[in-house]
This record gives sequence, structure tokens and C-alpha cells, in this order.
Amino acid sequence: MGGMGMDAGGEALALLPELLLLLGAVGGLLLGLWTPQAKQWRVRAFTVLACLASAVAATVALPREAERVFEGVWVVDTTTGVVRITVALGVAVLVLLAGSSLTGHPRETEAYVLMLLGGIGAVALAASADLLLLIAAYLLASVPLYALAGFAKDARGVEAAMKYYLMGAFVGVLMVVGVAALVLADGSTSYIDLAVALPDAPAPLLAVGVLGVLAGVAFKAGAVPVHFWVPDVTAGTTAPMAAYLTTIPKLGAVAAAFRLLAEPFAALPLDVPLMVALIAAASMTLGNLAAFAQTELLRLLAYSSVSQVGYLFMVVAVAARTDLAVPALAVYLVAYAVTNIAAFAAVAALPHARTIAEWAQEAGRSRWLVFSLVVCLLGLVGTPPTAVFVGKLAIFAATWDGGLAWLVVVAAINTVASLFYYLRWIAPAAASGNAGSSAGEITPRASPGTVTVTAQKVAGTPAVVLHVAAVASLVLGLGAGWLLLAFPS
Repeated sequence: MGGMGMDAGGEALALLPELLLLLGAVGGLLLGLWTPQAKQWRVRAFTVLACLASAVAATVALPREAERVFEGVWVVDTTTGVVRITVALGVAVLVLLAGSSLTGHPRETEAYVLMLLGGIGAVALAASADLLLLIAAYLLASVPLYALAGFAKDARGVEAAMKYYLMGAFVGVLMVVGVAALVLADGSTSYIDLAVALPDAPAPLLAVGVLGVLAGVAFKAGAVPVHFWVPDVTAGTTAPMAAYLTTIPKLGAVAAAFRLLAEPFAALPLDVPLMVALIAAASMTLGNLAAFAQTELLRLLAYSSVSQVGYLFMVVAVAARTDLAVPALAVYLVAYAVTNIAAFAAVAALPHARTIAEWAQEAGRSRWLVFSLVVCLLGLVGTPPTAVFVGKLAIFAATWDGGLAWLVVVAAINTVASLFYYLRWIAPAAASGNAGSSAGEITPRASPGTVTVTAQKVAGTPAVVLHVAAVASLVLGLGAGWLLLAFPS
């Protein structure tokens, strides 16, 4: 593995994408202090530019040989590169998406800074090759998000922030206990040393250590059984923040779990892949079952994100068993990020419509909005030719090749089942679009004996994000062959 003998300057350069995000956070905070409230859009522009610069730097570094820097605690490889690019671009889009709801907020600058810091934490989770760095990354990917969850400062937001914080603190303790058990078993926190020594360690220590560490990354991913915060936190905040909380930390957490299964947990006497496979099956199944009865859009998407973790954890379970795992993970991470952000952008485009019926009524006046929503929701199902279809196909192939054919069958059944609750949103929206007036026309509706419902104007930036993401999902799906070649294993 390259990079172990790199000098200090080279090691710092290897972290250039993260340093650019950090520069964006610090620079944005300072800029915000000296910028009038009416011109806080400058901070938003600065943070977006920092994210784009980080994505460019990560793209340039992607084809290089994998390397470990800073005494081997930070890994720069294909998985890290994919997370770097996806997180940087995702945060840039989400900063723009959140702009409409944050404009005029007295803490607008702080929100953008917290989003950047949380993005750095997500990348650190993906790049960690040391248990102590993993704990630090967990904290960095958690503390800023607690503040973002309650940023609205209303009753639901405060409740969401408290639930998120309390459960995060509890799982964080479990994670520290797990790390302590693994250190007690081996005397080291390095993944390389753990991979050599843990197979001969006492089974009880291994069990406690593996459960504790995986609980931490599963919490950040929103996987069963530490998923209870997801629906309440998602429904208790704004749509842009909900998109951030269910996308950015998940990217880093899944990559962290993948690295754990591929390196220190690869040869343990415990059947860790089976445990992760059971978590995957439970997440996709329980997430789908809970989503069936939801009428509130944010809660529906929250449970959808829980089910999506199940598909992502499929490839985590076979991380050390097949060469197909790395490209499958890369494609699905990118596809999920694009499609999940798009679904929340659809909610943000009509901020006063909280339920399926309300959204369908308002969106009926914008047929292109409905069309893009259909593309993205069918994308979450895994319908061709969207990007998630290619990602699921790659994950199913990798899981089958890794010897977990039963999990592929469970995932296929859940994929079909998930179509039901997405159609519960698509069908009334499409019917309303066919019955409504032409695109862009806004007219009030009323019925005898009821209060008049005033049509709400479609929010511009979220609608643009939705349309662009829908196109991106189709383009990535059609160009998946080149995407797979771009992420060598």
C-alpha cells in the first residue's frame, strides 16, 4: 500500500479535499461575521465554491494508487474517493437547496458551516483506518447534525434534536465500549494490526467489540435496530435539512462499515457477514413495512431511507468475499445520493404541502414537477434506466457472488414491495397533473362548505434541484458502464 513513507507535505496534500472543505467552513464563518444579514448569500456562494473545489481535488486524486497517510490511520482509495466526491457535491447542492428556507435566518451562516463540518465528518468515517479516528469521525459527523436537526427552533424541531442527541450519545457510548473491548483484545487501534491479531482473540471480547463498533456506524447510517431517530428527526425538521441528515452521514457510515468488514473483521471466528446480512434484511423489510401506512411525506421518505440502508448493507456483508463489492458500493452510493436528495427537493418545492394529498393538489399545476418526481421515486425503487437500478443490479450481483443468495431473494421481494408506497405518492400526483391546468398556472380551489385552499407557488431552487437530479439519475443509469470503469476496485 502506497503512501506509508510519504513526507509531511505529501500527507497534507493527500488530504486536500478535506482541507478545502475545512477552509470553506472557517472562511465562511469569518465571511459571515463581516457580512450584512441581507447579503448572507455571499457565504452560501463561498461554501458552494469550496465544495466544488473539494470535489475537483478528489476527482483528480481518484485514479491514484491507494495509500495510507499519517501513520496509516487515514486511507485514500477508491471508496474514500467516491465518498469525497459525492459528499462534496451533495453538500453543495444541499446548501443551495437550504438557501430558500434559511434566507433571512439570523444564524444562516452557522447553518452552512455546520453542513460543511458534518460533510468532513462523513468523509472521515469513510477514510478511517484506526478505531480512535473512527470515534472522532463519529463525533464530527454527529455534533453538527444535532444542531441542524433543531435549527427551526419550533416544537417539532426541538423534539427532533433532543431525540437525535440522546440516541446518538447512547450509541456513542456503545461504540466506545466496543473500541475498548477490541483494544483490550489486541492492544492496538490500527485496522492493519487488528486484522492480524483479532482472529486469535477471545470470542466474548470480539463479540462485544464488533457489536459496539457496528452499532455506531449503523446509527449514522440509520440502520435497524438503531434507526428509531430517523422518522422523528426527518419529520421534525425542514425538507432540505432532512435531505442532509438522511444522505450525507449515511454515505460515510456505510463506507466505514464496508472498510471494517473488509479489513479488521474479515477473518474473525464470528460470522460478522451473516450479522450484517441480517441487519440488511431487517432494515429493508421493516423500513418498507413502516412506510406503507405513512401519509406525511417526510416520514414516508424517512422510512424509505431506512429501507435503502438495507440494500447498501448487502454489499457491506460481502466486502471481503468478492471483487465486485467495491464498484457496486461506489455506484449505489452515488445513485442513492442523487435520488434521495431529489425526493426531498420535491417536498421542498412545495413547502406548505406536508401530506401526499396536499402535495398532489398543489403539484397538479406543474406537470414537469410531477414528471421529475416520478423519475426519482421510480429510481428509488430501482426501475430502469435510472442510476439506482444499475446500483441494485451491481449490489445483487456482488451479494450473489459473495455467497448470500438468500439475501438477494429478500432484497428482490422488498424491491417489489417498495413500489406500493411510492405509487401511493405517484398516483394522486399524476392524476392531479392530468386533471389540473397547464404547467405554471396557479389558481385557487374551493369546494362548497369548506375553507378555500390557496395554491402555493412552486419554490424555484428546489424545483431546479429536482429536475437536474432526475436528469442526472437517468444519465448515470444510461452511462453506468463508464461509471463502473471510473471506480476501479
